[in-house]
Amino acid sequence: MLALLDFANEWIKTGGIIALAAIIFAETGLLIGFFLPGDSLLFFAGFLASGAAYEQFGEHYMPSLWVVMLVTSIAAVVGDQVGYFIGQKFGPRIFDRPKSRFFDPNNVKKAEAFFEKHGAKTIVLARFVPIVRTFVPTVAGVSSMHYRTFFTYNIIGGVVWACGFTTLGYYLGEIEAVKNNIEIAAIVIVLVSVAPIAIEFWKHRKAAQSETSAP
Repeated sequence: MLALLDFANEWIKTGGIIALAAIIFAETGLLIGFFLPGDSLLFFAGFLASGAAYEQFGEHYMPSLWVVMLVTSIAAVVGDQVGYFIGQKFGPRIFDRPKSRFFDPNNVKKAEAFFEKHGAKTIVLARFVPIVRTFVPTVAGVSSMHYRTFFTYNIIGGVVWACGFTTLGYYLGEIEAVKNNIEIAAIVIVLVSVAPIAIEFWKHRKAAQSETSAP
């Protein structure tokens, strides 16, 4: 993961805010974007917008934090909207494809189970779960979730996710130990943020298996 994160970090250092927005959109709006480390990139982008990053690199790779939060929030919301319309227009045919290099039906099953468990608030919660957040908007479209409900939760989730991780990167990056190990810090932040949801998902799955095996 570190290799992928290093590559993506260099990409946004080269492409700036436009490259970052494209990655965030692709992860949430395109079914092939599940492998992109969105959480970590948001954290790193927040750091690049800080004075600590300028001291370390001697260059501004990102505009101000407010601009980064605005652009990434829009990219995240628009990405989910595209995912929803893909699911609504093409329906279950999207998920009937065989396993390939860029598509794994098991990822869809994870998103469907998550959606079934948490209902409409899945649109918000899934933002913090890698892979699941790529497929949940499409699942919502396939299941014909009421558009106004989806749109409302999509805005809430997109803004909280984008602003939350960029702000963490901006302020935690000022700490010397974090600044000198920013890639590792980004991964730790992601693991901590998804832990509660991952534990809940695991408990739900275990309970379902117990019910299935019970006489």
